[in-house]
Amino acid sequence: MKKIIVFIILLIIFGIIFFWSEILDFYSKLTLRLPQQWTEEKVPLIEEVEKKIATPPLLRAEEEAPESFLTQVGIIQWTNSQREKEDLPSFRESSELNTSALMKAEDMLAKQYFEHISPSGEGVDSLVENVGYEFIAIGENLALGNFKDDEAVVQGWMDSPGHRENILSSQYQEIGVAVLRGEFEGKVTWLAVQHFSLPLAACTQPSEAILAEIKVNQAQLNELEITLRDLELEIKKMKPRWGATYNKKVERYNSLVSQYNDLLIQTQALINQYNNQVVLFNECAAGL
Repeated sequence: MKKIIVFIILLIIFGIIFFWSEILDFYSKLTLRLPQQWTEEKVPLIEEVEKKIATPPLLRAEEEAPESFLTQVGIIQWTNSQREKEDLPSFRESSELNTSALMKAEDMLAKQYFEHISPSGEGVDSLVENVGYEFIAIGENLALGNFKDDEAVVQGWMDSPGHRENILSSQYQEIGVAVLRGEFEGKVTWLAVQHFSLPLAACTQPSEAILAEIKVNQAQLNELEITLRDLELEIKKMKPRWGATYNKKVERYNSLVSQYNDLLIQTQALINQYNNQVVLFNECAAGL
């Protein structure tokens, strides 16, 4: 009987020795917490809004008035008067659009052309961007000739379908106007320019602060991933997989895993918040 007991004890001891590495491996798996898999989400930026540009055919005066005189203020007033007739809100005057319109008039006079696109390839979109104006939609009306007065040039645009559409657009909110008198094609004449716009500010843009925080968090998550991977390999190579040194490594690893997972949850919440703002911005831009 004693021999049987001794044999069983020896069998258990040999079994423990033989399977010791597997026992330690099983224990280490119970001790180690693997990090939650991080799949980096692509944070959508503000989607590129398709910028609408309306440039109707050119308007030349059919009759030349000998005492022609045009003003910026008068053209804006008569333009808004036409909108009032259609129960449309008046345009807000924009100093940036006034500047871009003047740049267009000066460029046409200096280079002796009458087109929406300059010889160097610049259109109304380039002009307004050059003055720091951000827009969703933009339009340009051009007129050349000795129109009698401001009312006459605006009426000329109103009689032209494309120009009329710009003036009575429910989408545009702001206007800029320039008039310039000078020699063109061998005679002294007037150039008139209207720039219409729906400014980018008409729609609330996604928060740049939230986007910046997301990017910082993503960089931290990437660094933690590298650290956790290296530490995990280090722990797996340790012999023996027990004791104070081993446990200290595991504790540090598990502490970093908790830090990683907490930061991941925070970042995902920020991404959801930012994405909702992007959706609202795009819906606004499409609906105006």
